[in-house]
Amino acid sequence: MRTLGLFILAATLLADCSAEPEYSDQQRACIAKQYKEYDAKQLGQCVNVCKSCMGGSTTTCTTSCNLKGAR
Repeated sequence: MRTLGLFILAATLLADCSAEPEYSDQQRACIAKQYKEYDAKQLGQCVNVCKSCMGGSTTTCTTSCNLKGAR
């Protein structure tokens, strides 16, 4: 029973870690206006999109992008 619980926990955690974040249609349109080829792994692009399309601040966007693996 313990093994089944650990398996379910691991599956849930992996399901939450998707490679592509979910964006609304409005956010996708904003991103497309800003960048022809948006790369979320580039810190500058990620922060700029976060601030202008998601309404974040420099501090929160920089932190968020770093946590998502942008460099």
